[in-house]
Amino acid sequence: MTDRFPISGLRSVELEVPDLDQATAFYTSIWGLTEAARSHGHVYFRCEGDDPYTVRLSQGNAPAMLSYTLRAADDTDLTALLARVEAAGGKAEGGIAPLSDFGGGTGFSMLDTVGRRLRIVQGDDRVAADFTEHSRPDRLSHININTTDLERDIAFYVDGLGFTVSDRSKIMGFVRTNSDHHTIVLATAPVETLNHIAFNHRNWEDVMKASGRMVDEELPMGWGPGRHGPGDNVFAYFVDPFGIVVEHTAEMLQIDETYRVGGPADWTWPPGRIDHWGIAPPKTETCKAAQLAIPFK
Repeated sequence: MTDRFPISGLRSVELEVPDLDQATAFYTSIWGLTEAARSHGHVYFRCEGDDPYTVRLSQGNAPAMLSYTLRAADDTDLTALLARVEAAGGKAEGGIAPLSDFGGGTGFSMLDTVGRRLRIVQGDDRVAADFTEHSRPDRLSHININTTDLERDIAFYVDGLGFTVSDRSKIMGFVRTNSDHHTIVLATAPVETLNHIAFNHRNWEDVMKASGRMVDEELPMGWGPGRHGPGDNVFAYFVDPFGIVVEHTAEMLQIDETYRVGGPADWTWPPGRIDHWGIAPPKTETCKAAQLAIPFK
């Protein structure tokens, strides 16, 4: 039996920043995205893949996560999906309608059980992939969300959005909606905030080169380089100029319904080790604080 998911993947994140010009300079020349469009006070940035955009930035008083956008599979019935997420505790913001964002498509906006905004899009534009540059992200990999109730939020993604659990650690739940080991990570925390946003690369060497651009700009690595346990992906974490934690990652484990779901006992490390490689220094205090600080607005 082949997995069938109503959601095909993570399309984009929509952020608010206090200095739009500075953020544009960072996410293009340093982080490695390409400006795709400007419209109604928003700046849209794309990766090298075929998504019309993966990051939308807007001017605000403080950094915040406005929403994240999931792409529905082409054959998903949006009416049935909306009813499903409402039955799981979500709250719709209006009905199904064309989206006014760059890239278009049809979909809906909703709040999850604690008020985080997420959007569903179907039939948005696809653009020609451009892999001429090295060490540029090709798409979003995943987002990590802090939660005060891990079981509640796992249930929302599984029951409401059709995700499936791929692994559990002592404080985290990993859920997927395609062959990637995880699209959403839920991390137990004292706050309901954004933990980090991860950008995918085609190989681990591109992660290193992209990290080198950050170091060249005197933006230190917050955690890494290393290779995670659940997901087996290579990671390098940084804190952007506004306090948002962003990750360069690659080589996410590809799984299907035959994968054995792991539990906390499967993801324990010996003293002094926090990943498969064992070379990553401890996460910086700056990175730890930033992983708790960005609210959903």
